Amino acid sequence: MSSPSLQCRREGAVATVVVDRPQRLNALDIATISDLGRVFAELGQDDGIRAVVLTGAGDRAFVAGADIAELAALDPPGAERYAATGQSLMWRIENLGKPVVAAIGGFALGGGLELALACTIRWAADSARLGLPETGLGLIPGFGGTQRLPRLVGRGRALEMILGGEPITADQALAWGLVTRVLPRAEVLPQALDLAARLACRPAVALRAALKAVNEGAGMSADAAVRLEAALFGVTCASADAAEGCQAFLAKRPPEFRHR
Repeated sequence: MSSPSLQCRREGAVATVVVDRPQRLNALDIATISDLGRVFAELGQDDGIRAVVLTGAGDRAFVAGADIAELAALDPPGAERYAATGQSLMWRIENLGKPVVAAIGGFALGGGLELALACTIRWAADSARLGLPETGLGLIPGFGGTQRLPRLVGRGRALEMILGGEPITADQALAWGLVTRVLPRAEVLPQALDLAARLACRPAVALRAALKAVNEGAGMSADAAVRLEAALFGVTCASADAAEGCQAFLAKRPPEFRHR
C-alpha cells in the first residue's frame, strides 16, 4: 500500500501511515492526497486492521499544508475540484469505522491540520504548531477546516485561528481541546502506536458503532441522535463480542473478543 509519497506498515492489527515528503515538510500535493485516499480505502476494507496511526516523516512536520506551487496553478473550477478531492479524503478518514490516531510531531498547518482534524484522536509533540494560515494567501481552508474546527474548539476560537492565521502552540491546542495529549517529541509516535494497539484490542463492532454514533449524531437533533444511539446499542447487544464481554465480566475472567 506504500507509494513514493507514503509509507504504510502493519504490525498486528495496527497500520501506520506516514506522509513521506520531508523535503517539502510533507505538504499535500494532489498525488499524495490521491495516495492517501487509496490507502485509507484499503485499510477500511481490511478486517485485520482495527486501528491506524497517521503521522509525517522527519522531525519538522506532521503535514505543513498544501503544495502551494500546485495551488497557484489552479483556476477556480480546478480549485473547487481540488477542495472536493481533499474533502473526500477527510470524510473517508473520519468515517473509516476504525480509530485513527494522529501523531503530530511538528507543524500541522492548513491541509495538514485539516487532515489531523479528520482523525479520531490527536496527540502532539510539545514543539508542534497548529494553524490554518490560508487567509494570509487570500484563500480559506478548503478541506473541511471551517466546519470541523468550530465543532471541536468553538466558533470564537475557530474564527480566531481561521481569520488571524497564526499557529498556536501544542499547549494552547491542548487547552482548547484541539489535541488531547502533549508529549515530548520522541514519545509521540511510540505512545500513539501503544494507544492504537490498545484500541485494536477492543471489540471492533463496538468501536465501529461508537464512532458512527458520535460522527453521525453530531449532525442530528438531540432526539434523532439518541434514537440512533439506541439503535446502535441494539446492534452491539446482538454481537458475539457483547455476549463474550458480559459472560467474561460475570465470570471474572479476561474476555476473548473475536471482533464479530
